[in-house]
Amino acid sequence: MDNQNKPEPQIQQPKAEIIPAKNQPPQQSQQQNQRKKTYRRYYNNRKKFRPPSGEPNQPPQQIQNFSFKKISIIVPFFNEEESLRPLYNEIKKTLRGISSDYEIIFVDDGSSDKSLNVVKELARVDNKIHYYSFRTNYGKSAALQVAFNNVSGDAVITLDADLQDDPAEIPNLLKKLEEGYDLVSGWKKKRYDPIVKKFSSKFFNYITRLFTKVKIHDFNCGLKAYRKQVVQNIRVYGELHRYIPVLANWKGFSVSEIIVKHHPRRYGKTKFGITRFFKGFVDLITVIFTTRYIKRPMHLFGFVGLLTALAGFIISAVLAYEKIIYGTGIGNRPLLFLGILLIIVGIQFFAIGLLGEILVHNFQDENEYVINEKK
Repeated sequence: MDNQNKPEPQIQQPKAEIIPAKNQPPQQSQQQNQRKKTYRRYYNNRKKFRPPSGEPNQPPQQIQNFSFKKISIIVPFFNEEESLRPLYNEIKKTLRGISSDYEIIFVDDGSSDKSLNVVKELARVDNKIHYYSFRTNYGKSAALQVAFNNVSGDAVITLDADLQDDPAEIPNLLKKLEEGYDLVSGWKKKRYDPIVKKFSSKFFNYITRLFTKVKIHDFNCGLKAYRKQVVQNIRVYGELHRYIPVLANWKGFSVSEIIVKHHPRRYGKTKFGITRFFKGFVDLITVIFTTRYIKRPMHLFGFVGLLTALAGFIISAVLAYEKIIYGTGIGNRPLLFLGILLIIVGIQFFAIGLLGEILVHNFQDENEYVINEKK
């Protein structure tokens, strides 16, 4: 009986449980697989290539040739930890179908999450990646300007890091550039944004078109293509990234647009706020002044000063006529003080215009003029 019971301890139930456990993926591997599945869902309206029945399989992506030797991709970001890796994968997927050399420039605008760590991990395995990181949040304009100062490509593409801009539009932007345009802006004709943002954006774009005479529909689209000469000759700061097409047009560059795909935001929160709506119109005044009157301030201040002083002079003349002809008392009439005030304000505006002309004359810089060709 003892010999018959000896083999029984060798067949224990725990061992039967350990064997299938070896085939189970660890928790970390499950998370990675889940993350990979999530990455594939970002651009849902993409369709896999399926050749017609009866035809041999064709390559899913054909190499497109462009005249640009090198393309610089600029991605400014702020707290986009979850979006950066899938965005990078989509950019690489698109760039494999382009024959030109390329570089990818990430600019961290003072992110407080692990976004910079994600970019560093990508840079360790891809020497095409360069990155810059701010110590604090300076804004999108500052991030773009730093990248503009360091690009090496003769064509430059900018896109946002929130996965709403589709990297598959890059070849279409380059094709439009090759038609002879210097800047091509994306037009998010079908937008996936909150209603308030849609309405304010339409109103903002309408006012900008009205005052700047630049006929495009979406000035603030992050998806844009530039020739290198454009980014070398414009300077963006504050919130002026919204008006890059206006600044380029003022410098004499040709501006166009194409319709691009827009996707819903998957991660994080939009950076749009009601304060940005008002800042945009303040910056519009700045852009109008800098593009039209920065070299001739007297045309603005002098014109306003003359109109104001003329109105004050007319009011004072009417009151003087009533005093002389009819003997009407004017000492306590509010119009008298208004007329004097308008004359004083008009003279001050005129003086500001003269001071501006003096400053422009003394600090004239020939490098501010964009030269297209020379011999």
